[in-house]
Amino acid sequence: MTDRTPLPHSDPEPRVRMSGSQRREQLIGVGRHLFAKKGYEAVSVEEIAHDAKVSKPVVYEHFGGKEGLYAVIVDREMNNLLGRIVSSLTGDHPRQLLEQAGLALFDYIEDETDGFRILVRDSPVSQSSGSFASLIVEVATETDHILAAQFKKRGYSPKLSQMYSQMLIGMVALTGQWWLDVRKPRKDVVVANLVNLAWNGLSHLNAEPRLTTR
Repeated sequence: MTDRTPLPHSDPEPRVRMSGSQRREQLIGVGRHLFAKKGYEAVSVEEIAHDAKVSKPVVYEHFGGKEGLYAVIVDREMNNLLGRIVSSLTGDHPRQLLEQAGLALFDYIEDETDGFRILVRDSPVSQSSGSFASLIVEVATETDHILAAQFKKRGYSPKLSQMYSQMLIGMVALTGQWWLDVRKPRKDVVVANLVNLAWNGLSHLNAEPRLTTR
């Protein structure tokens, strides 16, 4: 005789009711994790909605789609990193400023790994900002006036400070991108070596450098 006793089943997990701002923050957290793990192109609105335990229309309601959510996340990460670097620059000597900027970036990588992974990935084609290149440009712009003052003080043309800011920030940021996965040596050792290279180069600048291979 067949046992017709119904199989036990669990009721679906009740959906947590949130305010609009709470739901928005939840979606940002879910999206941030997914974009960092898989990249923009590999993440779908369906996946975001599934992980957040909401329907797709909820995602569209708050952000207009995946790109809108991504743009909000990137903007937050850019502001976070820029704020950390700018607020760290409290020294009155250029070498000290280099150390502070380098440590601020590596602290961010260590504390906000998902955020940095998003920043160093390629942005969607329609995004005019938020790429790793634009991050370097923005950080360099924020620190340019500090370098310009030091150039003027030491008899170099302050007109060159913007170019040197791009060089220095690019060097630090690309090294940070490499360190993101290897995590060796320790961040303080990496920053010390970065500053060693940058400072010893800056302290022996030629006023009018020329190429020697032509």
